[in-house]
Amino acid sequence: MRILLIEDDETTAAYIAKGLREEGHVVDHAANGRDGLFLAMGEPFDIIVTDRMLPGPDGLSIIRALRMAKITTPILVLTALGEVEKRVEGLEAGADDYLAKPFAFAELRARIRALARRPAGPPAEQSVLTLGDLRMDLLTRVATRGARKLDLMPTEWRLLEYLLRHAGQVVTRTMLLEKVWDFSFDPTTNVVDVHVSRLRRKLDLPGEPPMIRTVRGAGYALQAPEA
Repeated sequence: MRILLIEDDETTAAYIAKGLREEGHVVDHAANGRDGLFLAMGEPFDIIVTDRMLPGPDGLSIIRALRMAKITTPILVLTALGEVEKRVEGLEAGADDYLAKPFAFAELRARIRALARRPAGPPAEQSVLTLGDLRMDLLTRVATRGARKLDLMPTEWRLLEYLLRHAGQVVTRTMLLEKVWDFSFDPTTNVVDVHVSRLRRKLDLPGEPPMIRTVRGAGYALQAPEA
């Protein structure tokens, strides 16, 4: 992956960059907010890791500017400010994750890997997903089937969103475990089947075939009722 590291402390920056490069990543380093924002705006990166307290624009200002510019690159914030309200402030600014200093490199590596697996945020024109009379508004977090509002738990929401983004395609249990649960579980677990069964009960209408079709030996496929 190509990673942008925005960190003004030379020792910390060298430590992080060395570890990431040993993992096989390409690391671009900016030592201040101005250079970091310039790189982030002008170059494609897979992940951005930024300190919160920086000379020039601080980390939160950089994040807000990137999100205003519709740049959806996953962003991990590093900071010595570990209080809950500070973490919330960072996440509300548009950060995807928050890691308080001091930290172990193993945790930083794990968080970067998790961000890399996470689906990118939807562009504005794809903020609403539809299939037949099924509708998900990703901005208002409201899902409906016809005139009926669906009461979805967070995991059910992520599961349905992933299925909608791949409507008509067969997705395997392993794909769902990695993309919805963000971890590589033992493939023998029945967690996917349990959640699919619950989601079916909320989606399906009496007398109609299920929208989530089981493909024996392969996985699941979401399809419109008339398909």
